[in-house]
Amino acid sequence: MISTDTLIIGSGFSGMGMAMKLREAGRTDFLVLEKADDVGGTWRDNTYPGAECDVQSHMYSFSYELNPEWSREYSGQAEIHAYMRDVAQKHRLHEVIHFNTEMTGATWDEDTQRWTVTTNGETYETRVLVSGIGGLHIPNIPSIAGAESFQGARFHSAQWDHSVDLTGKRVAVIGTGASAIQFIPQIAPIVGQLDVHQRTAPWVVPKSNHDITGKKKAFISKVPGGTRAYRNLHYWMNEATQLGFTGPLQNITSVVEKKVSGYIRKTVTDPATAEKLIPDYRLGCKRVLKTDNYIPVYNRENVALIDTGIEEITPTGIRTKDGDFREVDVIIYGTGFHVTDAFQWVHVTGEGGRDLSQTFDEGGIETYNGIAVTHFPNFFLLLGPNTALGHNSVVFMIEQQTKWIIKLLQAMDARGAGAAQPTPQAQREFNDQVQEKVSKGVWSQGGCTSWYLDSQGKNRTIWPGFTFRYWWHLRQVQTDDFIWHTAAKREKQAA
Repeated sequence: MISTDTLIIGSGFSGMGMAMKLREAGRTDFLVLEKADDVGGTWRDNTYPGAECDVQSHMYSFSYELNPEWSREYSGQAEIHAYMRDVAQKHRLHEVIHFNTEMTGATWDEDTQRWTVTTNGETYETRVLVSGIGGLHIPNIPSIAGAESFQGARFHSAQWDHSVDLTGKRVAVIGTGASAIQFIPQIAPIVGQLDVHQRTAPWVVPKSNHDITGKKKAFISKVPGGTRAYRNLHYWMNEATQLGFTGPLQNITSVVEKKVSGYIRKTVTDPATAEKLIPDYRLGCKRVLKTDNYIPVYNRENVALIDTGIEEITPTGIRTKDGDFREVDVIIYGTGFHVTDAFQWVHVTGEGGRDLSQTFDEGGIETYNGIAVTHFPNFFLLLGPNTALGHNSVVFMIEQQTKWIIKLLQAMDARGAGAAQPTPQAQREFNDQVQEKVSKGVWSQGGCTSWYLDSQGKNRTIWPGFTFRYWWHLRQVQTDDFIWHTAAKREKQAA
């Protein structure tokens, strides 16, 4: 058994950020478990054609590891992955990462106040367990009758099979989410026929992506403070868009909706197809997608948009609910990920044998600050419930969370506590406040059903406000909100 004080699961932005903050705080007794053979998380795994970020590069990066050399406003997968590998190399993170090691379960021992973590190899013992696995790593492949009988290639965008040559093939794409709108324009020119099966039209707005060159590049890379200033510009521009989701200017999105609808009708030559591409819910209710080349793809003669629903998949094709049958050679799922139900794949057992996924199923997906969970001492989630964003960079949120965890560990040290967990009351108050705010936002009132919502119809994904408010909320540890366990004996202590 391998023993360490802090164990981090995952080496994406979350895991790397936590590792760097632990070192910065002088805490060197920690390890990182990574199921793959390289760092990068989402940006290592998603290698589909056209994969790129929908947050500006200078914002979608660590604030303490600025990169003045980003080549584009919105960088592609390869460049983001390269950045993450460079950061890991600079901070010598490979020294503490155990690669090809996948966590299979974790159990809290109330007597020793330690977590026992099982993997596909070694067993680990740790005082503090930090989950940095994120919410975009478990592909959501819909259950469709007959799918297993299909005789051609079939894969999810997050598991892109590069050995499959799509040239001249009849390809069916199921789903029109964030990944699909990126790879569809890339494969459309090379396939023989492309059938896009759309359940719900997404709101697609212009991305205006371009290379960073000339005077802008010179300002960013040559002027002292230029990189930071450019990042700050993007931060506040992104924050301003939040006003259209929850603030008093929420109705301003109707102006954008009209402009986007007009653009679609003007761009797509077939009126029937254009109407299929225009959503019937408010902008922002689902994730707003950014792209410059998705809508025009429907003017291609070899591309068909199908919104009649899939009845079944046969060995040779897809039959839709209107009875139409279309033969296909390859099926690609662009159906996103398990998000609100992702905890079903995280086998974590806390106090009294409580299972994390069962706790969330029965009582709702509730945490304290989106990070800690009552009855699960010293267990922390990065990018946990209600801390994802629809308007700015989640890397900003990760940074606030990792700093807060360090503060909590320091508070434990100061009290001589071996473990801490939020009180049920503190956790309830945090969630009540979040749900009150999110219920007033476009995600709840926009007339759609999205992956933001759990099985109870509650938004357990989005942080309902400005990110600087989250920063302010986490600026210090509210000690009264915790149950502190002494290192020698577990007991409640007055704050």
